[in-house]
Amino acid sequence: MKIKINKNINFKKIGIVIASILLVLGAIGFGIYIGYSRRPEIEKIASIVNKEPQVETSADFSSFWKAWNILNEKSIYAKKTNDQDRVWGAISGLASSMGDPYTVFFPPKENKSFNEEILGSFEGIGAEIGIKDKILTIVSPLKDTPAFIAGIKAGDKILKIDKTTTMGMTIDQAIDMIHGPGGSVVKLLILRPGENDTREFSITRGRIQIPTLDTEQRADGIFVIKLYNFSEKSDTLFKDAILKFIDTKSSKLVIDLRGNPGGYLESAVNIGSWFMDEGKTILIEDSVNGTKPKVYRSHGPRLFNENLSLVVLVDGGSASASEILAGALKEQGIATLVGEKTFGKGSVQELVKITDDTSLKVTVANWLTPNGVSISLQGLEPDVKVPFTAKDAEAKADPQMDRAVKILNSK
Repeated sequence: MKIKINKNINFKKIGIVIASILLVLGAIGFGIYIGYSRRPEIEKIASIVNKEPQVETSADFSSFWKAWNILNEKSIYAKKTNDQDRVWGAISGLASSMGDPYTVFFPPKENKSFNEEILGSFEGIGAEIGIKDKILTIVSPLKDTPAFIAGIKAGDKILKIDKTTTMGMTIDQAIDMIHGPGGSVVKLLILRPGENDTREFSITRGRIQIPTLDTEQRADGIFVIKLYNFSEKSDTLFKDAILKFIDTKSSKLVIDLRGNPGGYLESAVNIGSWFMDEGKTILIEDSVNGTKPKVYRSHGPRLFNENLSLVVLVDGGSASASEILAGALKEQGIATLVGEKTFGKGSVQELVKITDDTSLKVTVANWLTPNGVSISLQGLEPDVKVPFTAKDAEAKADPQMDRAVKILNSK
């Protein structure tokens, strides 16, 4: 069988056409590859939802998603975390970008611990912690807690928790490390103000029940109310203590706020209201977002006449609501402040629920005294400055209370 070949077919032209088609297809394929490889970083992620921002912003998020993908592809630790944990970490970084140590995101584990602490019972060492001069600092150890018994003092700088340095650590990261099962031990490397050498404390954790107040009727007739914190119930308990004081017929009162790290604003306002006429300013809340400052005023009823002689004791462990009450009583001419300069924690935090098991604590305002003094910037200076030294503690002396007694007995 013979095959006839059409001599009129131009194979050269056919080859050129085929080559052109292949070239076009290759160019299209290369273009698709280039386009796919250069697609926005956010489109490369299929494992998470709600990737697009839901707020108006001029920020370029492409760098964020590029970093996300690089970590996913290259990090040797990528398989040890999941996408949701990375989101929690990103929110934590967003909160820390505010430059405020009290603006903090709580992932599920930390959120649970924080809620337990608010309820007043948790396992740890029993010390309030803050940031002062960019250093993790003890605001105050709570009475009769492991920290208190071990000898931790207000103002102690925490340099290490176990073997981890605290440089750059947030308050809540530190709290998470210090909290732990009762009976376990945590080591704190401490630098105490005025000392050159560090101290290491080994503290056995325990179940912490936060105390509220104690009262004492002294033999010289002076009544003392020691307030340890401003909890939900502290104003009610304080009112009961005030009624006991009134029953003694004494006119001399000491309110001891030393080592009181603060708490509920409403408790401070309620307590202050019993010492001043209705309408007097207790606190000015200066919002950071430019809205009109909110003024908290006494709602009364005033329980004392002008015969009351009042001294308020403060120190470096007096913070937050303690500074509000002390500042109001001082500037309204009701009390004499005795002791040492207060901690200087005068800001308002609001706890916002993010998901069912996470939350964001965000600073929404600053606190000012009735005369407009910023508590955060300056703290409170006592009217009568009386230091409390290590020698005083060793000798079980209390020169601050002694001065308060002397002031009251001289009136």
